[in-house]
Amino acid sequence: MSEVEQAAAVIADRAPQVEPRVAVVLGSGLGPFVDWVEDAMTVSYAELPGFPVPGVEGHAGELLLGRVAGTGVAVLRGRAHLYESGRADAMKTAVRTVARLGCETLLLTNAAGSLHAAAGPGSVMLINDHINFAGVSPLFGETGSARFVDMVDAYDPGLRADLHAVAAAHGITLHEGVYMFFCGPSFETPAEIRAAGALGADAVGMSTVPEVILARHAGLRVAALSIITNLAAGMSAVALSHQQSLQMSARAAADVQTLLKAFLAGYGGGQS
Repeated sequence: MSEVEQAAAVIADRAPQVEPRVAVVLGSGLGPFVDWVEDAMTVSYAELPGFPVPGVEGHAGELLLGRVAGTGVAVLRGRAHLYESGRADAMKTAVRTVARLGCETLLLTNAAGSLHAAAGPGSVMLINDHINFAGVSPLFGETGSARFVDMVDAYDPGLRADLHAVAAAHGITLHEGVYMFFCGPSFETPAEIRAAGALGADAVGMSTVPEVILARHAGLRVAALSIITNLAAGMSAVALSHQQSLQMSARAAADVQTLLKAFLAGYGGGQS
């Protein structure tokens, strides 16, 4: 039995009545979103074969199953990062397990640095594409033709339209742009940020892209939101730190939680 099958069996035993349709990955500072999950059943990642044990402050390492605004959800409270183990596929079993449970959409959140002063700390950006500057893939070692995943519209246009509509209805400014994936854990240099801007990036971060690739390989629709925690290296006199990321993500957490809840309230599945 594969790790995905083992993990799915544990979840089915613990929460047999839950039929999740949307999986949500909570990035740094978004842990309080779990308070919105009704009739939640919590399973530690440590109980699920193949799931990572996050080693970063703000990532609890728990899977919650329940409902938010009437939609069945699987909430991944925390993720593993490339810089923790050097493995781009650290979230492989987690993503494939939620797909096996019946999820059709993966909604990702993260903390990111902005290349635009107009989208400063505390704002929210909807990702419409990415640049994999780290140059690694969670599909290294996969076999068969399915590994050649089409990444055009990887960030589903219909889901992006839904999130923009939700933001407008709630008076939330939702920026949109391209996310560039760096391996971390050191922050980017000012020269790297200048290169990122020249290549078309609007924000930079150390996560998400491997999960998007895994999700598309698994046939999931994807949407992703970045909480802007800082202006990128060389754009501000403020020193970059993970503590700053946690503090600034808390400022925007209310907006992101509103977006997530309203999105799930109107979730219909299928193609928008």
